[in-house]
Amino acid sequence: MKTPNKLCPGPVSRRSFLEAGSLAMGGLALNDLLKLRSLANDSGKKQSDTSIILIWLQGGPSHMETYDLKPEAPADYRGECEPIPTIVPGMDICELLPLHAKVADKFNLIRSISHGFANHAAGAGRFLSGYNPFKLLDPLAQFPCLGPVVSKMLEGKRDPSMPRYVADSSNVYGGGSASLGPAYLPFVVGGDPNAPDFKVANLSLSPGIKDRLDDRSLLLKSFDSLRRDIDQSRIMESMDKFNQEAVSLLTSSKARKAFDLSQEDSKTRDKYGRHKWGQRALLARRLVEAGTSFVTMQMQNPGIPGAAGNWDIHAVNGHLFDDARARLPVYDRAIAALIEDIYERGLDKKVMVIVSGEFGRTPHINPRKGTQSKVMQPGRDHYPGAMSVLVSGGGMQTGQVIGSTTSKGEHPKDRKLDPNDLLATIYHFLGIDYQELVPDNAGRPVPLIPFGTPIRELL
Repeated sequence: MKTPNKLCPGPVSRRSFLEAGSLAMGGLALNDLLKLRSLANDSGKKQSDTSIILIWLQGGPSHMETYDLKPEAPADYRGECEPIPTIVPGMDICELLPLHAKVADKFNLIRSISHGFANHAAGAGRFLSGYNPFKLLDPLAQFPCLGPVVSKMLEGKRDPSMPRYVADSSNVYGGGSASLGPAYLPFVVGGDPNAPDFKVANLSLSPGIKDRLDDRSLLLKSFDSLRRDIDQSRIMESMDKFNQEAVSLLTSSKARKAFDLSQEDSKTRDKYGRHKWGQRALLARRLVEAGTSFVTMQMQNPGIPGAAGNWDIHAVNGHLFDDARARLPVYDRAIAALIEDIYERGLDKKVMVIVSGEFGRTPHINPRKGTQSKVMQPGRDHYPGAMSVLVSGGGMQTGQVIGSTTSKGEHPKDRKLDPNDLLATIYHFLGIDYQELVPDNAGRPVPLIPFGTPIRELL
């Protein structure tokens, strides 16, 4: 099933849930969230202590300007960027990713994933759920997506002092929990981790709990203040089980430390880059190291001169190559530092890093007049027919290029793969049976993914 390849008016900006620069559960009161989770809990087998970091490149990055350059293709396909060699023989990447080149032995590139949905919502829903969406423009997926599925399937099987699923936004555009319900939406940490005053400060508690606290103003203060108030007033003794768990989870010293970037050495923070993307990547590493099972960090809106809001570089949105020259060095530092840090800290068997967007970009360059520049400039449009995905860690053999595309980057040439194969790989790594049944929106039992096989090179 395909949708027409249409131009976008620009980067997507939407807020469907509460996001106030604090830890929140999509606007759901925390004790209600935990009650929902308890009702949904099923007692599966004990899982291994593995985690996923998903770096999500909303908008769809160009494979032709990142990991799958075609220097021999005609000029209106290959563009201006040149390939450079990496420390892995035969693995060439974009010249704007020199730090990637130095750690290429610690990641794999998949160049042959494709699907058939060419708009953002449907593309993300297809990539993250494994099911074909039937409402192509719905900003919320119609089938449970990766993060919420992990949150549900690992219910009661991981460290209760850390949230299982954390994201820097309420939802990926086109993603969501669908039939699983709001109980499995992420803990949201908003704001810019690079800001000097960044901290996870506020909690979302139901009005009933607020009424039972002696000083409601303390709800707006730091973790330390809330913990101190509870301990002194002995309110914990009168709370029911769910409210005790709610407060214990988000006021635990382990969670508090994991979110505190100030505890990182300044050299480490510098290595990631003192910008939003770099510090988000560092925060992701801290969370999985502390026990969070799934972290989604979106690298969009970099806030740097010359770069568009997200990776949706149609010509109307920006100059494709000027944007790449502004964006990719920031991205390069953040991703390379994350990969190197995962290995240096001995997390490479415990943590798998996935870097992807919802699709690639058209191999053929489509010049149009820029909305802001008012002049003709190059761009690429939505293209699910070919895309590149970076995978690191996970105890796998690395330094591999998996699959290839045709000479113009238009379609997989060999080792054609589906997003479902990547989903099956991720679920396998986490110890989740991807054939397990969950209800769809009509209440009918369906498997987590309808088809797919773990990618053998990643096992």
